[in-house]
Amino acid sequence: MASIFTKIVQGEIPCHKIAEDDRFLAFLDIFPLKKGHTLVIPKQEVDYIFDLEDDLLGDLMLFAKQVSKKLKATIPCNRIGVAVVGLEVPHAHVHLVPINNIHDIDFSRPKLEFTQEALATIAAEIREA
Repeated sequence: MASIFTKIVQGEIPCHKIAEDDRFLAFLDIFPLKKGHTLVIPKQEVDYIFDLEDDLLGDLMLFAKQVSKKLKATIPCNRIGVAVVGLEVPHAHVHLVPINNIHDIDFSRPKLEFTQEALATIAAEIREA
């Protein structure tokens, strides 16, 4: 069965897209830890990040690096935190989270809530950076 991320890649479920190429997609997390929290995924459905072919894994991180630059230019923060948890969705993905301290990337914290309109505005600001 296709993961929710595969359904996003295929256009069956909408997302607030940040960046895309033929192999990767970056979009806003709809349950963010911080404003601008972005997910970066390979379009190829692979459950576990360390099961990705070496070239694909490396290129995923390079794609994430480019997205992080847009995030840092848009969202005031000290750094862009990077996390790979791998338990929530059976599709390899990287979390990019604007952070000011270590607690900003604590996944046990309550998630923020944004309207669809606010998420669309945030995504547009990041894309334009």
